[in-house]
Amino acid sequence: MSEIKPSIVGVGLYDPLGVQTHQLMGSGFVFGDGSLVATNHHVVSLDLDPAKVQHLIIFSGVGRSPKIQKVQVIAIDPSHDLAILKLEKALPPITLADDEYAPDGTEILLTGFPIGAVLGLFPATHRGIIAATSPDVIPSANSRGLSTKILRRLDEQFLIYQLDITAYPGNSGSPVYDSETGDVIGVLNKVFVKESKESALEKPSGISYAIPIKYLKALAKSKGIML
Repeated sequence: MSEIKPSIVGVGLYDPLGVQTHQLMGSGFVFGDGSLVATNHHVVSLDLDPAKVQHLIIFSGVGRSPKIQKVQVIAIDPSHDLAILKLEKALPPITLADDEYAPDGTEILLTGFPIGAVLGLFPATHRGIIAATSPDVIPSANSRGLSTKILRRLDEQFLIYQLDITAYPGNSGSPVYDSETGDVIGVLNKVFVKESKESALEKPSGISYAIPIKYLKALAKSKGIML
């Protein structure tokens, strides 16, 4: 775990005219040559206002005075809710697992920022297992719950990890890694669990989902990024 934390970063927004100039939006992790950061697409899919000089940033380090650097989005995959960011200064990378799906019952760890930076930048680690590998669509109780977004995913569904682990909105983009090897097997995702903004912090379900790492590697390859 101590080897993993230097690779965990916070993904945020710099807004010089906002009430909070530096906002933490989610989690991410460094991979590849140390200049790449993986996170969820929904974490960085912001409408930035050039007039306000807004830009995406990365928080690294630990404590109340984290290091901050500007990043650029160099690749996105909205279908799998993934994004790759480019750092100005490299950080320690984490190792990615092979493309094969990890078996059910695999013990996993998850490290990120579940409640943001309320108390400073302190990455938290949670333990659980892979409960199942299932389609990325959650069944609806009746037709009224079938939104256009869900119907589209029915046609484009793919297999994701269902995790027996409690995660929070701030964990979006966190690495899910094998507890023995430390290799990242997936990217934590909360969007596939809840379509509405409900009280996830007050009543976490105890079930989370992660996008298999093969899709991150495929996104990198599509942009000519060698891993």
